[in-house]
Amino acid sequence: MATKYIFVTGGVVSGLGKGLTAAALGRLLIARGLNVRIQKFDPYINVDPALMNPTQHGEIFMTEDGAETDLDIGHYERFTDVNLTSESDITSGRVYLNVINRERSGGYDGGTVQVVPHIINEIKDHIYLVSEGGEVDVVISEIGGTIGDMEGQPFIEAIRQVSYEVGRENCLFIHVTLLPFLNKPGELKTKPTQHSVQKLLSFGIQPDILVCRTELPLDQGIREKLALYCNVRTDSVIQNIDCESIYELPLILEKEGLARIVCERLCLDTPAPNLEDWEQLVEKTRADREGLTVALVGKYTELQDAYYSIVEALDHAGIALGLLPEIEWISSEELEAISDDEIDKRLAGVDAVIVPSGFGARGMEGMIAASRSARELVIPFLGIGLGMQMAMVDIARHVAGLSKAHTDEAELDDCQDIFYYANLTEELKKNLDKIPISDRPMRRGAYTMVLEEGSTLRDIYGTGEVSERHHHRREFNPAYSEALAATGLRFSGMSSDGHWVYAFEWPHHPFFIGVISNPQFKSRPTRPHPLFLAFLEKAIERKRSKEVSHG
Repeated sequence: MATKYIFVTGGVVSGLGKGLTAAALGRLLIARGLNVRIQKFDPYINVDPALMNPTQHGEIFMTEDGAETDLDIGHYERFTDVNLTSESDITSGRVYLNVINRERSGGYDGGTVQVVPHIINEIKDHIYLVSEGGEVDVVISEIGGTIGDMEGQPFIEAIRQVSYEVGRENCLFIHVTLLPFLNKPGELKTKPTQHSVQKLLSFGIQPDILVCRTELPLDQGIREKLALYCNVRTDSVIQNIDCESIYELPLILEKEGLARIVCERLCLDTPAPNLEDWEQLVEKTRADREGLTVALVGKYTELQDAYYSIVEALDHAGIALGLLPEIEWISSEELEAISDDEIDKRLAGVDAVIVPSGFGARGMEGMIAASRSARELVIPFLGIGLGMQMAMVDIARHVAGLSKAHTDEAELDDCQDIFYYANLTEELKKNLDKIPISDRPMRRGAYTMVLEEGSTLRDIYGTGEVSERHHHRREFNPAYSEALAATGLRFSGMSSDGHWVYAFEWPHHPFFIGVISNPQFKSRPTRPHPLFLAFLEKAIERKRSKEVSHG
């Protein structure tokens, strides 16, 4: 069977949920036994999100192969339960960089390099690359931005050409749009969608399906009007009504017949969908759940999307356990301005503390203070990435007596570097400041972690070896292993060669664990990550014991 290509565009306004629509459709097609891959094309000039500020762009989602990608790729993985690659997130910057590098190396034999055909062909190559090998049945490509954006036009032309090359029987266009509701005269307005489709038509693309974001249900008259003036079938006007949980979306779109129409238009002969696991998931999300409070102490709390995967991982575990985690967002910088007693009062009322990843010295002391408070007040604690590093700095300073303990990332002149930039040659050390940040060594992607026999972590994972995704530059300095081990600190997760510390646990505490990797990226709504499950189990134990003691 020839690979089928589905392109998802957006109109009227940005932020309509094209990525969620693509992810939900991917889930529905997988439920029909199809092999699906999803990718996103982003029109911005950044080569990738690696150097983008999380408070502007949201989190960087790390893939198995070490690609630093847009947070929409997290949606794709969570909904489809398919591990994606660097080909899942392509930016204009990456496209142009590839073409320019090829031109500089003589790849075009001295010819004139232009947007048409060279940039367009580069975009098409990335579309086709996802389906190489013939194992993929359907490729879903989301085109970022809004129809009419100047920077998105090369991508629109590329997908138009793909439809010509593979044939319309193997290609389908979905346009996600908004139907705004006006209180006066009290009706949904279709004109913005009509104009958006007209713009799409001016680029040579006729949408096959309209997915309409709406606050209110669409009546038959609205569907027929959109079908007539946008030149689509009436049953291809799909209602995407606002819902409580994003995980309801696949079932909403299934009820609307989206996947059935897609399969019909692409001549895909599939069995009835098996959505039993997803139906059970949604049923659990709608059930009454016991609340608990988790303090998230981080550097980028002004934009909650900076920690999107952590929030989702907590939600996945909460759904499975019948719990409703409520996050108390705490800026680690704010903690630096108050005393230890005030920090203790701030955290004493929460049921658990999580300190997530980050880069740079800003807010580090607040993370260390949060670790100390959780450790001394016996609050369940999970440190991730930089949060794990700062928790070990806390123990080094306040238990091991290493008063100047820190990471060399803090760039202090007088410091005991218990975390350092490892594996640098003398030449790299001398010239590190001259190397662009994007080219400096970093541990990225999936690595195997060996778990110590008898450790809490081994009990949590239920196995001796696991794979987690890394995204950090610093490593624990083995020169301080003996001093920290003497406190009772347990290095319970190590690299496969036994050299690098990937995880620790503090045995004098019911749950005080740090991992240098990012387990949140591997959590799935129907398969929560075991570390987050164990974390919330201890959190609810603490809450219930407090309630009993306070009678």
